[in-house]
Parts: sequence; C-alpha cells; structure tokens
Amino acid sequence: MKTILVTKNNPGCLVQILWFALVGWWLGEIWMAVAWFLMVTVVGAPLGVAMLNVLPHVIALRGDRTAVEVLEFGDEKVFTRPTHVPQRSMVFRVLYFVLIGWWVSALWMEAAYAVCLSIIGLPLGFWMFDQVPGLLTLRR
Repeated sequence: MKTILVTKNNPGCLVQILWFALVGWWLGEIWMAVAWFLMVTVVGAPLGVAMLNVLPHVIALRGDRTAVEVLEFGDEKVFTRPTHVPQRSMVFRVLYFVLIGWWVSALWMEAAYAVCLSIIGLPLGFWMFDQVPGLLTLRR
C-alpha cells in the first residue's frame, strides 16, 4: 500500500474560470489582505493562517486535497480508506513560518495573482494558489 493525495470537490474548469473572473480576483485579494493583517497580530495569527490555507478555494473554488491509501494489483488501483499524511514537527513548522514562510508565501501569492490576470496564465496561477499552504507552513 502507498499513500497518495487526491484532490476532491473541484467544479469544472469553466465554473472555476467564471468564479475567478466575477468574484475570485477581487475577493481573493481582500481575503489575502485580511489574512495578512491578522497574521501581524499574535492573537489573529492562527485565523490568518487558516484563511490562507483555504485561499485556493476562495480564489478559484479549488477543493482540498485528502490522502488515501491505495492498494495496487498490477495495473489496477483500488482505493481503500482515507488516511492522514504525516506532518513535520510543529516546532519546525513554526520556525519555518516565522523565518521563511510568511514572506515567501506573500511573494508567491502576489506572483500567482499577477499570473492569473492573464487568461493564458490561469492554470498556472490556480496551481500556484494550490501551493500556498505548503509554502506558508510546510503543510502536506
């Protein structure tokens, strides 16, 4: 058995593009600004991190990834059960966030936002937003 990540609950590409064009581009920027304001305060930091973890959904209705254990028989795959992806230690993740994660993820999100503003760059921009939780806190 091996563990893989599966993206679930994504609407179709057209729905995601329409959402981004009508709502996601402005709501996502406001969402990021509020999250970063909360992260400046010690009390609001957990809520700010939680908000940035759901940013892909706010920007483009991207579903969360879940881990499942897969049992393979030759070329056939049988999905068995949901499982938990082991995370790095909390001390390491907090240290990473304080020293690197907060500013790298800010630059990454602004670059993703800029890429999304061109129609050709939408798939790359959506993928970049999907990577924000990992860049922010090394979340797997």
